[in-house]
Amino acid sequence: MKILTVCGMGFGSSMMLKMTVESVLQEKGIKAEVETADFGTASSAEADLILTNEEFAKQLQGSKAKVVAIQNIADKEEVKQVLEELL
Repeated sequence: MKILTVCGMGFGSSMMLKMTVESVLQEKGIKAEVETADFGTASSAEADLILTNEEFAKQLQGSKAKVVAIQNIADKEEVKQVLEELL
């Protein structure tokens, strides 16, 4: 499984979200490839799941990947709940 964490430039909030996702995956013993991406790259990237903020999630709807908005990128419980629902 490939998961993209997305923000405007691809190295700020997306990196923080990536760290949160990797922490949750490690706790659950789930293996997945997690990468960061900027919005422009994410719109054409190959991924199974895209995690991003509300604004970008709306704009990325319709892509091949499942797109989910995360309200608080540092909230492990929110990320855990999203991943449990989707995995």
